[in-house]
Amino acid sequence: MTLKPSAGTGSALEWIKSSYSTDDGPDCVEVAATPGTIHVRDSKAAPQGPRLAFTPDAWTRFVTYAAER
Repeated sequence: MTLKPSAGTGSALEWIKSSYSTDDGPDCVEVAATPGTIHVRDSKAAPQGPRLAFTPDAWTRFVTYAAER
């Protein structure tokens, strides 16, 4: 997977869109990191909509788990 910055949405966070998401398809998972929180959103429906927030440790464990599947 490669990461690429998402188009501007007016958010103070710098969102990174997964390369598994396409510009023309329905899948659009984006991640933004701050020093103490990893934010995750599904921007296909509403970029300003709900988000998940993880601690860096929890995010690392999740990504490690997902990569093993």
